[in-house]
Amino acid sequence: MRAISKGPEPPSLTRHRQRPHSDYDNYAEKDDLRHALITEQHGLCCYCMSRIGEGPTIMTIEHWKSQTHYPGEQLNYRNLLGACRGGHGQPPRHQHCDTRKGNRELEWNPADSGHRIETRVWYALDGSIHANDKRFDDQLETVLNLNLGILKNNRKGVLDSVLAWWRRHRPVPRHRIEQKIEEYAQIDGQLTPHCQVAIWLLKQKLAQKAR
Repeated sequence: MRAISKGPEPPSLTRHRQRPHSDYDNYAEKDDLRHALITEQHGLCCYCMSRIGEGPTIMTIEHWKSQTHYPGEQLNYRNLLGACRGGHGQPPRHQHCDTRKGNRELEWNPADSGHRIETRVWYALDGSIHANDKRFDDQLETVLNLNLGILKNNRKGVLDSVLAWWRRHRPVPRHRIEQKIEEYAQIDGQLTPHCQVAIWLLKQKLAQKAR
């Protein structure tokens, strides 16, 4: 999971919210919203960090606080995220991210800087994602289903790539690790899918250098 820096909301959402009887369902310019979310997330799903694109068939607009339980938050831009379709139409065991989450709640929000999401998760070399606290760890598994086989394999591929780079260049000096982190964190345009997994591992290597 990667921290998301929220930008300005699309003007059409501001205008819509000021109209009488406005709600999410009668907001007609959702393409503006999709574009804004994908842009600030640099083309990655808010939860699994897979590639998302514009259009209702290839992404979904996620309400971190659900419309059902928090109707007053349905047009709050800071509550809105861009997510992948997450196995939409498949059995629940094959669903993930917003599709799997539904109206359930999460402990931490990747778009809330105060939640410091990147400090709360870690990755095993098999590609599985875990959290430092038990409640959120369970939510990653049961609410978001982020340890679904295909997602684990995708993350493992990234981890294996970083480890292969490490072995080819070791001993790797500190400045070279920092350069590699900068490469993965480059935010001009779209980020590489699962880039934060690579950054997490590189930061672990960097921490080892400091010991």
